[in-house]
Amino acid sequence: MSALQRKNGAMDRSKKEQELIEGLKPVCICKGIKKRVFLELIKGGMTSVEALKKATGAGGGSCKGERCTPRILELLRK
Repeated sequence: MSALQRKNGAMDRSKKEQELIEGLKPVCICKGIKKRVFLELIKGGMTSVEALKKATGAGGGSCKGERCTPRILELLRK
């Protein structure tokens, strides 16, 4: 294995680790719903905040969606 292949392998691992860590961050703090849940649903074709909230239960906590709605919108924009 060449030095370049080792470096690329390390970068791939680092990117995957970063994606895992990022996916564990909560989007809906009240319900504890992680970012990866929303990303999977978006990849599956969901395109609206309402659909994502209905599928996950987000927005049904004590803040009534005040904290998670902007975060969900941002995920949809990306």
